[in-house]
Amino acid sequence: MPAHTIEIPWGGRTLPVALPEGWELISTLEPSPRAAVEDATAEAERALSEPIGSPRLRDLVKPGTRIALVIDDGSRPTPVARLLPAVLAELQLGGAALDQILVVPALGVHRKMADGEVAQRLGGELAAQLRWEHHDCDDPARLSSLGTTSRGTPVLINRSVAEADLIVSIGCIEPHIIASFGGGYKNLIPGVAGRATIAHNHGLNCTPSTFNMVGQPIEGNPMRQDLEEGARMLKAPVFIVNAVLNSNLQPVAVVTGDPIAAHRAGAKISASIYGVPVPAMADVLISGSHPMDQDLRQGVKALANTVRAVRPGGSMLTLVRADEGVGVFGLAEKGLPLKRNALKVLTPLLLPLISRLNLKGVSEEEKFFLYFALQGMRRADLMLYAPTIPEKIHPNLPFVTFMPSPEAAIERARQRFPGKARVLAAPHGGMTYPILPD
Repeated sequence: MPAHTIEIPWGGRTLPVALPEGWELISTLEPSPRAAVEDATAEAERALSEPIGSPRLRDLVKPGTRIALVIDDGSRPTPVARLLPAVLAELQLGGAALDQILVVPALGVHRKMADGEVAQRLGGELAAQLRWEHHDCDDPARLSSLGTTSRGTPVLINRSVAEADLIVSIGCIEPHIIASFGGGYKNLIPGVAGRATIAHNHGLNCTPSTFNMVGQPIEGNPMRQDLEEGARMLKAPVFIVNAVLNSNLQPVAVVTGDPIAAHRAGAKISASIYGVPVPAMADVLISGSHPMDQDLRQGVKALANTVRAVRPGGSMLTLVRADEGVGVFGLAEKGLPLKRNALKVLTPLLLPLISRLNLKGVSEEEKFFLYFALQGMRRADLMLYAPTIPEKIHPNLPFVTFMPSPEAAIERARQRFPGKARVLAAPHGGMTYPILPD
């Protein structure tokens, strides 16, 4: 008889993972329950009436003001269509007409959104009244150079955004493996930045001490500090409207105002939901992708968010729902020209070079993921249960071992820990992160 059975959320049901006799479940990382607001639009209206560190949005509008409205793309769970009516009403109260507003989706290096996807994200009726353009991080004619940060990042920003008189950014604040938390200025860098900007900025955290920054203090995060320095080079004021979501991806709060002060207030709320203290590092860590169940690219956040809670030499099982399969994930599609054993041998040599490698079809963001994955592989035996991922993809990700079932993964871990083992479980690992004891 198993000592414990862990229930992992799995597409409207749960997937049981039974632990062997002798294994001790020392803690389960559960996000703090937060009730959703009754009306997201009303919550946005409240937040717009109480901006943090900034005048009201209506007071930043002047006659003829050119407004760039930056919205995050479909890879984020932000309820843009429910926040937008309050934002537009506030701008109109300041005297702005809808034809003064240009919507720019924050694509970064992600794929271009189809017009229909943008329209759906904005909401049908409002989309018909607004103009938008598609950001292209590789088109120099559509980028403006603002200078270079103190860390050496060239600041190239979408020209329409850089030339606007007012920038309004709609996004969400959630734990983020590179940036500590999403939201704030991050919608601008990398969201509407050039590829060279994104590459250098992401590369700053390809170091042994900064590759895992999820939930960590922003003051100690070079990448986050750098992107905020770069975004402050914009001449126009920036006003953020950021939602904080619960584990069901429902908004529990909206913060508005200054991109630093308002963001920090929202990050505190997010941390109070998703940062979970654990008593000790685990021999075996079991993490589920919920609520990031869309695809493999999103699902591996469950590995990234929680891996620091498994001790060196331990085992980690990540269960990824990936309803849409691989998703837009160049590293998985292209793969690496190395087998696992060779990769393990060469990893110490590869790690310092990752940010400078030219890997065809692999984005700058995915170079960071590669760095992270290699560090993770050095730390623990990484196993992945992801039944929607085709077998032809498996060799392309040699730092993890794809398992045919949770039971097979537990048996593999049992070979490493045949007697006792301390286990941590993270059923909602897609957004939950551990707070380790000092």
